Amino acid sequence: MLVVVSSIVNFIVLVISLLVILKVVLSYFVAPYQPVRLFVDRIVEPMLRPIQRIIPPIGGLDLSPLILLVIVQILGRIIIGILSMLLH
Repeated sequence: MLVVVSSIVNFIVLVISLLVILKVVLSYFVAPYQPVRLFVDRIVEPMLRPIQRIIPPIGGLDLSPLILLVIVQILGRIIIGILSMLLH
């Protein structure tokens, strides 16, 4: 049971991480109104906005995607840790 749940959590963390990285790459190479970029932005932007309100861009560099990646990784490990304690 724990293996299945941890696999699901890891998969969700992976998908969110890949979408954040894809958003960053697309922001450099794809016009803002392309369907793929709109789709990715629609998913990732709600997660980035709270971080951007707390930590504004520094010298024009937006660190919110990097911070979101770290938060998602930490939350994934915390969730798996809590679930492993509950299921044992």
